[in-house]
Amino acid sequence: MKILLIGEYSRLHNSLKEGLVINGHEVLLVGSGDGFKNYPVDINIAPLTKKNPLLFFLLKAIYKLFKTDISKIEIAFRFYKILPKLKGFDAVQLINETSIKTFYRTEKWFLKKIINQNKRLFLLSCGTDYVSVKYAFDKKLRYSILTPFHNDNTLSKHYQFILKYLSKPNYELHKFLYQNIHGVIASDIDYHIPLKYHSEYLGLIPNPVNIDKLNFIPIKITDKINIFHGINSQNYIKKGNSFFEIALSNIKKKYPEKVNIVTTKDVSYTNYIKIYDDSHIILDQVYAYDQGYNALEAMAKGKVVFTGAEQEWLAHYNLKEDTVAINALPDAKKIAAKLEWLILNPEKIIEISKNARDFVVEYHDYKKVAQKYVDCWKS
Repeated sequence: MKILLIGEYSRLHNSLKEGLVINGHEVLLVGSGDGFKNYPVDINIAPLTKKNPLLFFLLKAIYKLFKTDISKIEIAFRFYKILPKLKGFDAVQLINETSIKTFYRTEKWFLKKIINQNKRLFLLSCGTDYVSVKYAFDKKLRYSILTPFHNDNTLSKHYQFILKYLSKPNYELHKFLYQNIHGVIASDIDYHIPLKYHSEYLGLIPNPVNIDKLNFIPIKITDKINIFHGINSQNYIKKGNSFFEIALSNIKKKYPEKVNIVTTKDVSYTNYIKIYDDSHIILDQVYAYDQGYNALEAMAKGKVVFTGAEQEWLAHYNLKEDTVAINALPDAKKIAAKLEWLILNPEKIIEISKNARDFVVEYHDYKKVAQKYVDCWKS
């Protein structure tokens, strides 16, 4: 098959492409690299204006005054120039509902072109979109990334990016997409639950992880237990980092001779994975039911990850609690208690580490997952 992947974050489309190529398919990946994470793409449409300090300052000033991101003009121009190359594909997949990341009307115009010059269009639900945000906004989940906002609406400025998915222009784009796609695929339980009974839903295909690039690192605890906490400041509240910080503070006071804690902020993907290689335990996110991409890659390396591992996920994969990953609840005391349990029972760290790798190999192997996508696109 000839496949076009549009948009990238969390390295999902990169891993999918790698699996598809090994399985004999031709793949083109177009995207912006997702900001400071700088994921590789075949054709980069990221605005160069944001890399120039003077222009970036000007962009921020204009946005502050007029609430308009004019870097989207450059994205649109760059995407328009490559449109002739984006034709004749058997399947096109969008990373989310705003995968090009330009103005809504312009995005819709581009998508019409993509639809007209290719065979089939598919949509991924692997991050915030209208369906998942509306479901969370209506409080249909026990907790969600919107829980902090529900508890304190003064946090609204931190949720502008997420709440924009409920705006009228975005809803119109959402409707247009659902009228034209051949189906929507969820990447994990967090997006499966809101879509479960939707007519366009094709089902859950687990995140593809390139296990050939992520070597299992057998855990050896000879001295202190290394705990890693990587913070993305843009998602600080939505990932529940404050719960981790409180828990870590308590653990450090109680077991200073037993733990070594490393915290980073806003590092590139390449540096992020290098830094956590020496860690035994990784604190990923709180408001989740399933693992995101960072968690899965860490689990593939044999790390014990505090992340989404809720009952719905356990039931889906027929697992027992605390055997593959640690469910990080929005409760600092419970997180600290789980950390203490691992510190006092280091053999559990070694056991969970092996289970985590086995789980990713069984369910997230990028070559197997790529074939599931192909089967879905063909059907």
